[in-house]
Amino acid sequence: MGQLPYVSNGKIERLALTSKYIPSRPVDVWLPDNYDADTKYNVLYMQDGQMLFDSTITWNHQEWHVEETIQRLINGKNIPPTIVVAIHNIARIRYAEYVPKNIVLPSNLVHLFTEKLNDTTDANKYLKFITKELKPYIDQHYSTKSDALHTFIAGSSMGGLMSMYAMCEYPKVFGGAICMSTHWPGGDPTNIKLANAMFHGFKTYLEDHLSKLKSNKFYFDYGSATLDSFYAPYQKQIDRLFKKENNRNIAYLSRYFEGDAHDEKAWSMRFLIPCCWMMQAEE
Repeated sequence: MGQLPYVSNGKIERLALTSKYIPSRPVDVWLPDNYDADTKYNVLYMQDGQMLFDSTITWNHQEWHVEETIQRLINGKNIPPTIVVAIHNIARIRYAEYVPKNIVLPSNLVHLFTEKLNDTTDANKYLKFITKELKPYIDQHYSTKSDALHTFIAGSSMGGLMSMYAMCEYPKVFGGAICMSTHWPGGDPTNIKLANAMFHGFKTYLEDHLSKLKSNKFYFDYGSATLDSFYAPYQKQIDRLFKKENNRNIAYLSRYFEGDAHDEKAWSMRFLIPCCWMMQAEE
């Protein structure tokens, strides 16, 4: 199961779960300082769980500093007490699990998309694992506020796409989706024809589902360096989609960060922004 991450605040508990939907992988539950079973906690589910807490055991020696940020926001009463459920990815099937499944592509491009997928799993099975197996376990074994208003999902890059998709598919489970450096091209951004087709599929899917959402919250952002430099034309179209009259009932925040690259260092620096906005402390 790998080494347990070191955290400077709170503590990590690793779950040993088996799933009928997806291959087994570590799931780490971070509990803040002074976790108390008599207190009810928000729950933030996060993709790429092995990248969140401890840079000494990540592939690129970077991390999100999630526990420091969440603990600081709790201590400052910027957000209510919150626990984090960090779902590790499996590298060889990460793309298959994180790319939204229910999109339409031109027939001459379908093979370029499907050749990247793995037959053993897909995004819909991954979401069934979270909603039908993992979340019930978390709500049974930890002191949580289990309703959508207090349940959030977050990720970056392909994990950002997955977080958007998760809330659209399960709007009564997740009240908010934090989508950082969302990988709208869906694959190689230099393959313009496929990237534009993938994005059109994602955009059409999102547009079709917004009418089903009511009190849900979306956060999107992107930088200007490395892989993020490809995102501006796509994210601007998504921004216009949310500004349409019939979509203005949905809480939405989009931010641009000049100079930010596509990495954990950048995401860690701005992670507090969506957390504060989406999980603001209740009166």
